[in-house]
Parts: sequence; structure tokens; C-alpha cells
Amino acid sequence: MSVCPCGGGPAGASFAQCCEPALTNQRWPETAEALMRSRYTAFALGHEDHLFRTWHPSTRPSEVSADPGTEWLGLTIHATEAGGERDENGVVEFTARYLAAGRGESQHEVSLFRKRAGRWMYVAALTGGEQ
Repeated sequence: MSVCPCGGGPAGASFAQCCEPALTNQRWPETAEALMRSRYTAFALGHEDHLFRTWHPSTRPSEVSADPGTEWLGLTIHATEAGGERDENGVVEFTARYLAAGRGESQHEVSLFRKRAGRWMYVAALTGGEQ
């Protein structure tokens, strides 16, 4: 059992137990943090359709892509504010580590998530920036 690319959450779950159901559209993430983890995993594995469908339509660009030359190395969730099953808005602060053009980089971001039709969606970076 290999740990999910997002780190498998607090329990270190496998891809099949963690993000795979979201990426294959079997189950929508129940919290803002779970959606953030699934989006990181989508970047890591090149699941552009998941990135597109989880981006709020009010802020989503016309085209969403994952750079195949980027190797994602790990995700650290620093904090969450709201974003639970009963909330309508949530904020997740994270750092994603990656290699691009042979250089180790990191992206620190505080992201806003909002429910739309009962489903969590990525809205925008409050600080930092979406890859």
C-alpha cells in the first residue's frame, strides 16, 4: 500500500482510500481540506479534468492544465479555517513542494474554498498563487 501523493491525510491513507474516489468522480470531497488534497494529487498525477470540475465557475479560467514537467514532491497543510461538512466557506493554508526544471521549489498558499450546490470548490488564492 503506497501513501496517497497528498500524504494521505492525518492517517497516511493509500491513494485508493484517500484521493482516488475524488479524482475518478466516485465521491466528492466532504471538506475543504479534502478537496485541497485531491487538487494537489490531481496536479501530481495530471488529472486536469478534476482540476477543472473542482474550480468554482466564477473564478475558473477557460483552460486548466497541469505542467507535465513538474514533479510534485509533497504537501503540508498548515492550517484550516472552517471548511467542514456543515460550513459554506473554508480556508486552507498549505505548502506544496515540487521540482521544476531540475530545481526544488515550493508554493505557499492560503486558498479560499466555497460550497456550490453542496460541493466544495476551489475559489481563489488569498495569498500565494495557483499553479
